[in-house]
Amino acid sequence: MSIRVSGVSKKFGSQLALDGISFTVKKGEVVGFLGPNGAGKSTLMKILTTYYRADSGTAEVNGFDVARQPREVQRSLGYLPEHNPLYLDLYVREYLGFCASVYGTPRERIGEVVEQTGLGPEAGKKIGQLSKGYRQRVGLAAALLHNPEVLILDEPTTGLDPNQLLEIRKLLREISREKTILLSTHIMKEVEAVCDRVLIINKGQLVADASLKELRKDEAQIIEVEFDYRVEEVLLERLPHVTAVRNTGGFVYELQFSTDTDMRPAVFDFAHDNELKTLQLARKTKNLESLFTELTSGAGQPLNN
Repeated sequence: MSIRVSGVSKKFGSQLALDGISFTVKKGEVVGFLGPNGAGKSTLMKILTTYYRADSGTAEVNGFDVARQPREVQRSLGYLPEHNPLYLDLYVREYLGFCASVYGTPRERIGEVVEQTGLGPEAGKKIGQLSKGYRQRVGLAAALLHNPEVLILDEPTTGLDPNQLLEIRKLLREISREKTILLSTHIMKEVEAVCDRVLIINKGQLVADASLKELRKDEAQIIEVEFDYRVEEVLLERLPHVTAVRNTGGFVYELQFSTDTDMRPAVFDFAHDNELKTLQLARKTKNLESLFTELTSGAGQPLNN
């Protein structure tokens, strides 16, 4: 295992930040680490990077215990914190040279990570002259300098515009061919574009651990329909396979079904039989964003493999 976390808890005064968290990340996986603000994501990442010590439980990175073997852990992982700490008055290569000296890494690696992260056109500039997207690339380059097996990235795309988002996602996909990545983010499309698996944490507890493939397999079918008159919800609840009915405003209803069969014809037939007109009829699925909201609002049950 690249990362192993077992029963990790952490308190700050009377506040319980982590409550017995356990999970593993296999070599070569790209795992999205999700949770609302204050859920404990950054705390756990700082434990894995040896910045914090857990109050109880154990954590390992590449087989090294984060509490007993911090130097070995630091050599085997790269970390990009949420607030990327950079020296804005240094030139890109100058800053990477400083980082290389800290790691004891050969200076030849500087050119390699500059090319790998697409920094070549900007490498002769001061960091303070760079856009936010290129500053994130500098942070990634610094995290990759010592060629770690594991990357821990805390909100790497915060504050980027849509074009910069696409560029960083492409870069992460390329890096993921060779590295294990634990990626904290609030952007669900980013997880769906880059990650293999999702961990969701809420109030210091793990509430979901599943692959994206498994999540998509269990996606509910949702049909949104608008009639020309108001309908009693109890009538819609009699439709085959329906599991939930919700009026979303006016004459619009959201119907959830527990079958893969397209239920739009059944809804259309219902309207015809009850002398109603269907003003709109659309099928959608329960996406990762709605699952996240459900699990972190207390409405859903923990979801694990």
